[in-house]
Amino acid sequence: MAEFVAVALTSEIPPGRSKIVVVRGHIVAVYNVDGSFYATTNTCLHRGGPVGEGDLDGPIVTCPWHGWQYDIRSGENLLNPMARLKTFAVKVEGDRVLVAPS
Repeated sequence: MAEFVAVALTSEIPPGRSKIVVVRGHIVAVYNVDGSFYATTNTCLHRGGPVGEGDLDGPIVTCPWHGWQYDIRSGENLLNPMARLKTFAVKVEGDRVLVAPS
């Protein structure tokens, strides 16, 4: 069973936004899509850009460096589904957002 770690309060990540956190040595981007929370690695597969700092349009994040786009629900790159960001399990308990680092 995955061990979850509290990373933020829900109020710290408004809908349509993300927050970069460190979870047991992993740099993780946590996203809020209309009240549902998701987490991926924060490193773009193209050139290592900070994908979590990119624009979020629904469940699609665009890396700010070169425009690579990913579906944060699955980690899939929109042009090449074989290229995937690592995703992490997320749950909300009360007003806390928790992420499982593995």
